[in-house]
Amino acid sequence: MDSLFRQLTALLFVAGKPLTTKKIAALLSVEVASAAESLRALAAQFSPADSGMVLLHNNGEWQLATNPAEHALVEKMVKAELSGELTRPQLEALTVVAYCGPLTKPELETVRGVNCSLILRHLMLRGLVEEADSAGELLPRYCVSLEFLRHLGLTSVTELPDYAALHQHEYIVKALTDVKPENINHGL
Repeated sequence: MDSLFRQLTALLFVAGKPLTTKKIAALLSVEVASAAESLRALAAQFSPADSGMVLLHNNGEWQLATNPAEHALVEKMVKAELSGELTRPQLEALTVVAYCGPLTKPELETVRGVNCSLILRHLMLRGLVEEADSAGELLPRYCVSLEFLRHLGLTSVTELPDYAALHQHEYIVKALTDVKPENINHGL
């Protein structure tokens, strides 16, 4: 597998959402035609007969997904993840998103000081966190969901205890101000 295939796979894995051929080409600094050709070759490599992953393609968008043939296994794992109580790291991340959101994954990681990829995934699977409307931005922004508010009996995050003071706390404002796009590792 050459480096473009590795980069494509990494990019599609990290994105977690459909990406256009044009956006993929821009992120990888290659021509759109070259990106499209490599995506088609990668899709053939993730053949449903031989791989647990498939590369979905529709209306010029691409997304890495699990093979539908493994639905039962994936569903079993997801159900296991959704049962039980939230872990302390999940509760911490959820609190930061509630009081500081919407924010990007690197911003959340700056505040928490640790990688939050898996935590965000779990919170999204449980329906407590969702992607905020961040059209035109490279990185998605995350905020708490209506399900989160419903769970707590709130109509708005501003009803959280000490929301005004904590939302604009000097540590948080400084930490989020220090997160500059050039310092963000996009996983490529």
